[in-house]
Amino acid sequence: MSRPTLFALQVLVAVVCIVLWQVLSTVPVFGKILLPPFFFSNPLDVFSQIVKWFVSGVIWKHLGITLAESILAFVIGSLGGVLVGFWFARQPLVAAVFDPYVKMVNALPRVVLAPIFALWLGLGIWSKVALGVTLVFFIVFFNVYQGVKEVSRTVLDNGRMLGMSERQLMQHVYWPSALSWMFSSLHTSVGFAVVGAVVGEYLGSAAGLGYLIQQAEGVFDVAGVFAGMFVLSAFVILIDYGVTLVERRLLVWRPTASDGRG
Repeated sequence: MSRPTLFALQVLVAVVCIVLWQVLSTVPVFGKILLPPFFFSNPLDVFSQIVKWFVSGVIWKHLGITLAESILAFVIGSLGGVLVGFWFARQPLVAAVFDPYVKMVNALPRVVLAPIFALWLGLGIWSKVALGVTLVFFIVFFNVYQGVKEVSRTVLDNGRMLGMSERQLMQHVYWPSALSWMFSSLHTSVGFAVVGAVVGEYLGSAAGLGYLIQQAEGVFDVAGVFAGMFVLSAFVILIDYGVTLVERRLLVWRPTASDGRG
């Protein structure tokens, strides 16, 4: 399927969902509105709220803060996950010793950690960054760890027979093997980095998309809540697209699905 066709189908799904939402929230069905506007608002009111935010310029400050928190959480968490994942995969004894502790920390509910980070780091951006890092780190860590462990033993043996040093093996065997796993995790991590930032803002902040959504909920502004969620969704898609561009650049050597059919 061509990219334009795929994009058209994706847009079609969004249009159908929005039209259904508008109809069910404004047109009575058997004498009853199935999606009461007080609880679900409607697409026109939500779109109007989004336009109002951008025209007035209110949204830019909040977007900038959430963007900064999300990028910091994504970069720090991803780098930490990659480095520790490589280290654990290359040092089985270290991995065995720390395995229960890693699983224990990963099992901690992040919502419980948010107030602790706010207490330690204050209500500024770093408490939100810390929460995002805890979400991103483990996703990247487990994928990189598995990617390095999944390196073909045959490829490793051939590399050693050709006289490759450990550094060369890392560069030409381990790293390419882990890249596919790593980028698979990074696409998921983008959303979690933003989730960490927004949840932290929601629980305690004076700016950011989470703050906007929390303020809208406080005055029962359902259109504002949905508007914040739509802006947040578009925000995540744009960041994920950036990750996709980097992935295409670094994994240019990887054969596509069409290459494998020939």
